[in-house]
Amino acid sequence: MTTQPVHGGGALIPRPEKTFPALRAALAQVAPSRLAEMTSERDTVFTMATQSNSFGPIAMFQLKWATVIEIERFPDVARRLHAAEHAAQTLEKEDPKWQAAMDEIRDIMQTARAKVAHE
Repeated sequence: MTTQPVHGGGALIPRPEKTFPALRAALAQVAPSRLAEMTSERDTVFTMATQSNSFGPIAMFQLKWATVIEIERFPDVARRLHAAEHAAQTLEKEDPKWQAAMDEIRDIMQTARAKVAHE
């Protein structure tokens, strides 16, 4: 893990390494309800990687889940993302709040992905 936990609005856990065991352990702490989804996706991705003889699917899997964990380890950021996702799913696309929600989702995802992609 690469950073120390921070309290008072900071990270719940340190940022994990991008190995499957580290990502799984971190997800178990910050979003345990998503463990089955991660495991199922891992099985699919490893099959794809084997069939294509490429590590690309595995690298994308690691980046996706590192990004999810990066968001979830900050409760305030996770709440903002989940609220924006709910708004995007329930508002009409013509509603200006729908576009604001989509912008919030994009910004949160891009920020988190940038943090974990450059380690």
